[in-house]
Amino acid sequence: MSNRMWGGRFASGPDAIMEEINASIGFDKRLYSQDIAGSIAHAEMLGAVDILSAEDKDAIISGLETVRDEIAQGKFTFSRALEDIHMNVESRLRDLIGDAAGRLHTARSRNDQVATDFKLYVRDAIDTLIAQIETLQRVLLEKAEAHAESVMPGFTHLQSAQPVTFGHHMLAYVEMLARDAGRLHDARARLNESPLGSAALAGTSFPIDRDMTARALGFDRPTANSLDAVSDRDFVLETLSAASICAMHLSRFAEELVIWSSAQFGFVTLSDKFSTGSSIMPQKRNPDAAELIRAKIGRIFGAFTSLLVVMKGLPLAYSKDMQEDKEVAFDALDNFSLCLAAMTGMAGDLSVNTDKMAAAAGAGFSTATDLADWLVRVANVPFREAHHITGRAVAAAEAKGCGLDALTIEDFKEIDERITSQVFKVLSVENSVKSRTSFGGTAPENVKAQVAAWRVRLAPQG
Repeated sequence: MSNRMWGGRFASGPDAIMEEINASIGFDKRLYSQDIAGSIAHAEMLGAVDILSAEDKDAIISGLETVRDEIAQGKFTFSRALEDIHMNVESRLRDLIGDAAGRLHTARSRNDQVATDFKLYVRDAIDTLIAQIETLQRVLLEKAEAHAESVMPGFTHLQSAQPVTFGHHMLAYVEMLARDAGRLHDARARLNESPLGSAALAGTSFPIDRDMTARALGFDRPTANSLDAVSDRDFVLETLSAASICAMHLSRFAEELVIWSSAQFGFVTLSDKFSTGSSIMPQKRNPDAAELIRAKIGRIFGAFTSLLVVMKGLPLAYSKDMQEDKEVAFDALDNFSLCLAAMTGMAGDLSVNTDKMAAAAGAGFSTATDLADWLVRVANVPFREAHHITGRAVAAAEAKGCGLDALTIEDFKEIDERITSQVFKVLSVENSVKSRTSFGGTAPENVKAQVAAWRVRLAPQG
């Protein structure tokens, strides 16, 4: 039997294998809300321009609302034979209201319909993700404020470099996340044009009002080119790109939590809520949530790459290849949202072991730069010479098996006569971080000021 929705051209139904490869209802059924919203907007417009009678328009809208309720309540039976969400909804609408359902598809195609549905879905997802990012930022601000003065090692090459504060470190991720949210805002602004009314690829000869449907669906305007509207998925790619960058930031933070929570570091302790044990080693507390975030990021990167590969060779306009856009995007956005939620939970619950961090902050001659800066600032030594003098001081401390602050003034005088006892004021990690008062620096007062500024930026609007 031919498919009653599109089978006039065909004498028989598809082969079972064809049905298997062609059907998308298994994953695109999650678009039901967006699909029905688009159909209601389309029906309202068709009625407004007298393409639909008022009676048919009302029947269609009432029927669509019934279908939406049935799906939401789990009372709807999806059919693989009907391929996708559009056909499933239209078929059920026909059962409910009869032949009037067939008028709904006037002046549109599944091509502009699916592009509209997907834009609406991605737009909703972006709004949720931005809200999640801002929630994570607020959690990090709490940690930054509580630990504005908690010193820790700052690393380069994962080697102790200069002391910083834990609060300053948390603010680094707040900044990264702000740019991530900004990229998602930008992606949302660019996608917010309505494809509905572009039809299959060339537009339509019916006197439709595309501005009306765009407004009804919350779009800024209709798309300006029908070919572009139905055949591009750059709005998904841009969203996945932004998600990938943010996911990379989450992965870096997750890696740090794995390292910091190890016995060798012991900087933080993850709560029981976000840790697991070992089946054989009773002493183990494994940072599995952080590790899973680190791993799941690959799925987001993979979705972005997968869709790029799908799209790279497609001539205009629509090709069935583009059905492969949704499954990877759904998976990526789901996992991105999950990773944001898990990171927010971990960050909120973690305990900071300030004593362990402070002890590590002074290791590895982390105040060596402070000595070099003191020589420049107080002794008027050119920085390159000061760098050399400081290197000799580090070598002397290494030979004695002590830190720079444990060298005597005689040790320093032997290295360079210009060094005075005032130098000891800059060799503690606490004084080191307090001195970093340049804008964006780690000084506790800077951290507190940045926390206050971010609280204003992240305050609920309205």
